[in-house]
Amino acid sequence: MPTLVVMPQMGESIAEGTIVRWMKKVGDQVERDEPLFEISTDKVDAEIPSPAAGVLTDIKVREGETVGVNTVVATIGQAGEAVEQQPVRQQPDGQTTPTPTPADKTVSAIQPQPSGNGRRRSSPLVRRIAKEHNIDVAQIAGSGIGGRVTKHDILDYIEHAPAPSPVWLKPDTTVAQGPASAPRVAPPTGADRVEKMSVMRKKIAEHMVLSTRTSAHVYSVFHVNFSPVDKLRQQKKAEYEAAGAKLTYMAFIARVVTEALHHHPTINASIDGDNVVYKKDINLGVAVALEDGLIVPVIKNADEKNVFGLSRAIADVAERARSKRLNPDEVHGGTFTITNPGQFGAQFGMPIINQPQVAILGVGTIEKRPVVVEDAIGIRTMAYLTLGYDHRLVDGAVADQFMADVKHRLECFDTNDC
Repeated sequence: MPTLVVMPQMGESIAEGTIVRWMKKVGDQVERDEPLFEISTDKVDAEIPSPAAGVLTDIKVREGETVGVNTVVATIGQAGEAVEQQPVRQQPDGQTTPTPTPADKTVSAIQPQPSGNGRRRSSPLVRRIAKEHNIDVAQIAGSGIGGRVTKHDILDYIEHAPAPSPVWLKPDTTVAQGPASAPRVAPPTGADRVEKMSVMRKKIAEHMVLSTRTSAHVYSVFHVNFSPVDKLRQQKKAEYEAAGAKLTYMAFIARVVTEALHHHPTINASIDGDNVVYKKDINLGVAVALEDGLIVPVIKNADEKNVFGLSRAIADVAERARSKRLNPDEVHGGTFTITNPGQFGAQFGMPIINQPQVAILGVGTIEKRPVVVEDAIGIRTMAYLTLGYDHRLVDGAVADQFMADVKHRLECFDTNDC
């Protein structure tokens, strides 16, 4: 009997997935648990292992196609086993229709039914976006399985929403509302290369545009002396490596940030309509650059870990992010994010807030610089830290108090000099 390969459910709120890449072709031998195909969902990209050993006899869903969870995407049989041809049934009008395949039956079985109140099916993320923009989801035509409204649908709806009514300034005088025009793109020439956006790149684009439309971004930059941290890092580096952890500046920054968030709860909050949600847990997102994009795995309850624990946790999620082995619950639920453009030499960056959070910390390159020390020029290990924050909730004074606290804790880390 052939083994059916189905689209896995990568989280409770995930109803569908996109086949990004097949790692095997029809006729190839596969081993059990060997990576078979790569998928992308609203939460995470992942490589899916083969459920059985054998030969890939049929691929039912092509690369780039999106199907519901539990849909049959391929079959695995034994060597020499032919692909079973589906019988054809005769209809009363003389037309012939293939007998439904297991994949057809699966798709039919998982078609979402309309809810009892007549509203369209949608994910919690879609409903949150709709609430923030005062949109009735029922007005949007869903392109997902069974008419489900996807994140792409609602962002496209917002993009092409009609302009607001003219504002009356005085009798017979209105503000002219010209038609919104999309930027004109010159047609590609013979030397240009045109490639379709990857699924991950499209999702990054959607998230970034959504964030800039949602949050009132403001930035504050602090120059921080990392010399005490650098000294301690050099002292402890060999000890940490012997214990299986690489001691980086990021672990110290993460530790200090989690401590400071306890004293500045507004930075660890989020906005839900007209309400402010102050999060009890401190779940730290750490941006990880991938070959073809970016992902932000989350370290849950990061404030409960010491520098050693954070070192191991950061290295672990970064390695699994690059090898596409993260679980869906490891990329959502974050309350604050740290990104590190300094690893590539950037002096500082102006990062975009990771929704629905209200702040993000950017770490600039950490290097030795000449600075004024008690009316003299000295060499210190320095870096710029940038806090991007949502001015809808976080005022400048609150943001700067948080950053001053972070700066103080880093410059006095494990010392008695402060």
